[in-house]
Amino acid sequence: MEEELERAAQALYALPFDEFIAARTAAAKDAAASSKPLAQAIRSLPKPSVAAWTVNMLAHHSPDAVQQLRTLGQTMQEAQASLDAAALRELAKERRKLLGTVVGEARLAAEKQGRKVSGAVATEVEETLRAATADLAAAAAVESGLLLRGLSADGVDQVDLSDAVAVPSALGKLPPRRLPTQRPTEAQRPTEAQRPAGGTQSPAVGAPKGRRQEPSAATAPTSRNARTQPPEAASRADTDAVAVGHEKPRLQAVRTARRPVTPSLLEKAEAALAEAEETAADAAVEAARRAHVQEEAAADFVRLTAEVNEARQRVRALELSLDAARKERETAAAEAKQYARAAEKSERSAVLAKERVLRLRNTPD
Repeated sequence: MEEELERAAQALYALPFDEFIAARTAAAKDAAASSKPLAQAIRSLPKPSVAAWTVNMLAHHSPDAVQQLRTLGQTMQEAQASLDAAALRELAKERRKLLGTVVGEARLAAEKQGRKVSGAVATEVEETLRAATADLAAAAAVESGLLLRGLSADGVDQVDLSDAVAVPSALGKLPPRRLPTQRPTEAQRPTEAQRPAGGTQSPAVGAPKGRRQEPSAATAPTSRNARTQPPEAASRADTDAVAVGHEKPRLQAVRTARRPVTPSLLEKAEAALAEAEETAADAAVEAARRAHVQEEAAADFVRLTAEVNEARQRVRALELSLDAARKERETAAAEAKQYARAAEKSERSAVLAKERVLRLRNTPD
């Protein structure tokens, strides 16, 4: 039944806005002949808001535009996952331009179906399309063409889709989000305790590439210089090696002081660079979020202004109805007084007539 309901919903939500109710009633009546549950499900399909209907018109008549938004949203999510601040800035500019174009296409599609889109509705449409670039589920909801209400995204949490799609099963299974390959973080690099000790240390792990490693005291007697020296020199080398073994802490301190850059300093510099890059990316993301919040505030201002104007119109209509009711009450009260006076007069006339009849009966012929 889900597939049949989805087909019926696709046909209904592609119709002009004012034709939805009549078409839904006719579709439910046709389905009742074969399946009462299906007819009831069709009869329960809600009418979309004007903004949601406008987005549905875009999905039905310009699906390529919706697909462009989805593709751009996936690219932005990947850039955010990789903390690519420069790419995020460029993609944000591209999204603003694309949203302007797509909102124009949505308004045109709605006008072709016989309904003009107001500024407040266009703002809600833009907010819904922006949410489609921030969340895969929201993009699927927009692409379904079965949207019931507008969507909103804060850039952090997932978009709330509760009661947002007429047939939720039409969204299907969303594809997994692709994440870019990231370089190893500082925590993933081998520490000093994880590196091999002594002369077995690999040049790729430990000292920077191109730096000659200092031989340890255990390997000094077997060095190439010791093998090529004469016996007397070799004996002196052995003596020096023993001395080096006794004075190893002091010599190591001297060597460390003479080195301009050590592996630990290099790692700290790389960690500082990575932290600076992350901070810059976070700042770019925060700036984008604040811009989004500002846009949301502007949209809320427009929406609330429209609601206030609509409320004022309703209050004015109620005041007119109250005035009319007050006049009707005054008219009814005046008529009631007239009827009361007429009734009192009729009662007096009846009393006089009764007295006359009595007098006539008492009068001799």
